[in-house]
Amino acid sequence: MLVGIVGKPNVGKSTFFSALTMATAQIASYPFTTIQANRGVGYVRGKCPHVEFGKQCNPNNSICEEGTRFVPIEILDVAGLVPDAHAGRGLGNKFLDDLRQADAFIHVVDASGGTDFEGNPVGVGTHDPVLDVNFLEKEVSYWIFGIVEKHFLKLAKQAKLAGSKLEPLLAEKLTGLTITEGQIHTAFRAVASDADPTLWNDQDILKFCQALQKISKPMIIAANKADIAPPENIERLKGTGYPVVPTSAEYELALRRATKAGLVKYVPGDTRFEYVDESKLNQGQLAACNKMSDWLSKNVSTGVQGVLEEVVFKVLDLIIVYPVEDEHKLTDKQGRVLPDCYLMRRGSNAKELAYKVHSDLGDNFIRAIDAKTHMTIGHDHVLKDGDVIKIVARA
Repeated sequence: MLVGIVGKPNVGKSTFFSALTMATAQIASYPFTTIQANRGVGYVRGKCPHVEFGKQCNPNNSICEEGTRFVPIEILDVAGLVPDAHAGRGLGNKFLDDLRQADAFIHVVDASGGTDFEGNPVGVGTHDPVLDVNFLEKEVSYWIFGIVEKHFLKLAKQAKLAGSKLEPLLAEKLTGLTITEGQIHTAFRAVASDADPTLWNDQDILKFCQALQKISKPMIIAANKADIAPPENIERLKGTGYPVVPTSAEYELALRRATKAGLVKYVPGDTRFEYVDESKLNQGQLAACNKMSDWLSKNVSTGVQGVLEEVVFKVLDLIIVYPVEDEHKLTDKQGRVLPDCYLMRRGSNAKELAYKVHSDLGDNFIRAIDAKTHMTIGHDHVLKDGDVIKIVARA
């Protein structure tokens, strides 16, 4: 799974990326600090089943800390986007090409209104952050339009002559964007245009691409710099129709670095932190920590961890499932307890989990066993969050 961090220059994207992944990224208060895309790993949290079973787990593809399973998510931080990026302005072509494989976007917006469209610093409250949401949505739609428009009418006529569906033909052209046939079908249904696609004009195709953008590249807004943002800006961003989470990437990064340095104890996403030894902090550090503590108490968290978890569990609607080889011991072939976990679409079934683990398991699927109930389940059994499943397949 890949989540892209997007937005215009100088809104705190690289700070957000570093806070989320603790990977090194160049951070500065001027546009286009990020030239090459940064890749890192963030984590979403779930309750580890080992607590329920009373057995100590041995994680392999994830991490478990005190009963919380941290599931890795690949994060991509790309160059800032400016108006007309789809036409090659700024670093637009590179930005968009880097995002082809992303499953969803976290749009980092300067909620303080302190940067203009180009990412240049202006006075706090000077720029309307809602305009940033509108322009990014437009740029991604026009990017998809630029790819679709080249083939659309030709494929539509081909499908009509053959008496076949247009969706699979179009999906073949869009595989590089990880856009599926099902998503294309849903976008067609959402567009109120002529039922015959061979009669569509550019405006019809653009409407289709706008619908496809929202379906295939869902987005959540990180209302960043919320610690200095006018409250009305946050409320106005919530009126855009996208999920909005107020964030302070600067505070989150400071807390994670302080934890790494052994100065405080802080778990990403927590509502508070503890000092390890206050005597190790100078007056400036103490003042900064007190400021962050006050803000956390009023805002529940820095929001950074919450954004990633909302995009994974709500926007993409994923659940965590644990496959095992032995449903009694909860082990794999190496004897490791609850070693692996996978993110699955809500509504996925047991056979889809088998394919997720290995194509051979899916091809040779016979049945599955729910390790919690010890009941045998069929291929179409719908999985639940936290399920522990043994897959039985032909040898």
